[in-house]
Amino acid sequence: MSVSAFAAASDTGRKRRRNEDSYVIAPPLFAVADGMGGAQAGEIASKLAAAALEETDLGALTGEERVTSLIQEANRRVYERSNEDPNASGMGTTITVALVEDTGVTIGHVGDSRAYRYRDGSIEQITEDHSLVNELMKSGKLSPEEAETHPQRSVITRALGTDPDVDVDSFIVEAQKGDVFLLCSDGLTTMVDDDGILGVLDKHHDDLDRATKALVSAANRGGGEDNITVIAFAISDAGETAPMSAVSEDTMENVVAPAFDTMVIPPDQVEHMFVEPGSPEAEAAMQRDPISRTARLRLALTMLALLVLAAVLLVWGLVR
Repeated sequence: MSVSAFAAASDTGRKRRRNEDSYVIAPPLFAVADGMGGAQAGEIASKLAAAALEETDLGALTGEERVTSLIQEANRRVYERSNEDPNASGMGTTITVALVEDTGVTIGHVGDSRAYRYRDGSIEQITEDHSLVNELMKSGKLSPEEAETHPQRSVITRALGTDPDVDVDSFIVEAQKGDVFLLCSDGLTTMVDDDGILGVLDKHHDDLDRATKALVSAANRGGGEDNITVIAFAISDAGETAPMSAVSEDTMENVVAPAFDTMVIPPDQVEHMFVEPGSPEAEAAMQRDPISRTARLRLALTMLALLVLAAVLLVWGLVR
């Protein structure tokens, strides 16, 4: 297998100030990263992850081992920066990677960015979202329709940079000549459903530049609540080479503040989102995960600092 054509488009969307998505086009390697965090930390996280994929030399490693090692290196860089730089504390990023090889397309995945395969007029999501709403759907607590409008639909259960190591989904997808693979951030999939994506690919699968631009436009028409990044690449027989990439990027900033942002909550805490804070069930869920304990410690220290500040101000006011 080889890549016969590829294209990408990325846009800030209608409600974000900055584009915190990053992407990699280095055939046969492709990736999308959707950063998160305060200030510019999300942008830093996604760029660190993308740079790790492009810069890391893994020698003879191939397939799942190669993709997983690349993602682990990206995770290490984001985690170290998050711990060393106070301005980047708590940042993270999703990552979805595709590597085209003779055996098929190897996918590596963390978070809720997605990979799809388009073939013969149908589309298949080949990654599973690491998200709160997906966990709730799998347990039968939410319907797909309810998940689309759930207020916590941006809560993800896995991301790069929150732990020294990350659990990577990796697998090989069978591919054949004419298949089109799509990698995208959730800025597309929260605004355009699978039928809408299919409609665009049905119309433009022979012109991937137009396809990626049309998908970005559709997401903006749907509300453009988040940054939107789309990569598409087509599969050919081995030996066929891809033409120069078509890449479109709109870097215009929007002054409207986002309505919501992405946050990470580990899978073991999903139940904690729906129990009474302070209850035995909530405490048990928090104790099971070290991230939760760290978060509680940070919160306690912050509250202590605020109390000390309040006491100082009170004493200062009395002695004036």
